[in-house]
Amino acid sequence: MRVLVVTTVHTPLDARIHHRQIRSLVGAGAEVTYAAPWSATGTDPAAVLPGVRTIDLPRSVGRRRLASLLAARRLVRAAGRGCFDVVVLHDPELVLGVVGRLRRLPPVVLDVHEDLVGSLPDRPWVPAPARPAVARLGHLLERWAERRLHLLLAEHAYRQRFSRPHPVVPNVPWLPQAEPPPAGSADRVVYVGRVSRFRGAHELLALGERLRAEAGPRLEVVGQADRDVEPLLRSATDRGDLVWHGYLPNDRALAVVRGSVAGLSLLHDVPNYRGSMPTKVVEYLSVGVPAVTTPLPAAAELVEASGGGLVVPFGDVEAVLAAVRELAADRARCAALGAAGRAYVAAHHSWNAVGPRFVAELQRWAGTGAAA
Repeated sequence: MRVLVVTTVHTPLDARIHHRQIRSLVGAGAEVTYAAPWSATGTDPAAVLPGVRTIDLPRSVGRRRLASLLAARRLVRAAGRGCFDVVVLHDPELVLGVVGRLRRLPPVVLDVHEDLVGSLPDRPWVPAPARPAVARLGHLLERWAERRLHLLLAEHAYRQRFSRPHPVVPNVPWLPQAEPPPAGSADRVVYVGRVSRFRGAHELLALGERLRAEAGPRLEVVGQADRDVEPLLRSATDRGDLVWHGYLPNDRALAVVRGSVAGLSLLHDVPNYRGSMPTKVVEYLSVGVPAVTTPLPAAAELVEASGGGLVVPFGDVEAVLAAVRELAADRARCAALGAAGRAYVAAHHSWNAVGPRFVAELQRWAGTGAAA
């Protein structure tokens, strides 16, 4: 099976795209071509999995999206049936690149990573007055894609946005084969993911300051920051309130998590997160680290069912601080919670089981044409 994978938004070593989906495809013997913003993100194509062919695209950042969209459109439109058996798109705007071309293309799959409309409040580059129009465009894109493309959904909750059933491929991590060190063996707490206002940036900043003042575990933050948050993170780093690693590939990010006292997920109660499972929570548990999470339904249910962490109120820094103190003060309990979470993820939420289903869906669609 020959697969073309395309993104202009995500970093090339994105956890879902590269570390999970492409790794599964390569493992199943597929020939993968990966078009992504290598140069724009400063990512060396040599870091890609062996055997994967790479193509460089401009990156879509904020409102600067036209050049990358046009470049991706030219690439996809040249990808005739003789070149590939299936095309996988990872950004909703890339749907515009296949309009009017589907009869000449192999089957096209849109991997739906997030709630496009629900995420608008967390997109500061979209002016508030323009959001209703952008939301309408998002609905139109999704309706057209459902009629003409194949859809993969990253969340069960996304099914309610569509009129027909579509396969769900949850964004869950590989379960490491090697046993991780016990939680609490390193004196740090960790946050992994994009750092933005609605993802708890200001709570992280306040927490780091409090932990430093009382000589508690060190806060380490892994992930890209929004423009309005980046200078605040740099100042906090200069003061010694926290360590900010910036973006790290998934395997290196999880290396920072291993052995920590806790992994933090302080997402706010906004539509884009309300129906989703925060991948970071599953990742923390997968390496045996307790999660401290806000009470979004899926995250709270996972933590409570697994016995792998603690739930804190939205926006409550004092409660987060108390949870970290509690785990740091009793390292044996911290390790026990981490072990319970890892066992639960192994049984219910690992890519080891999901990956083969993902490959099987693409194999089923390859050569079948558009989903008309």
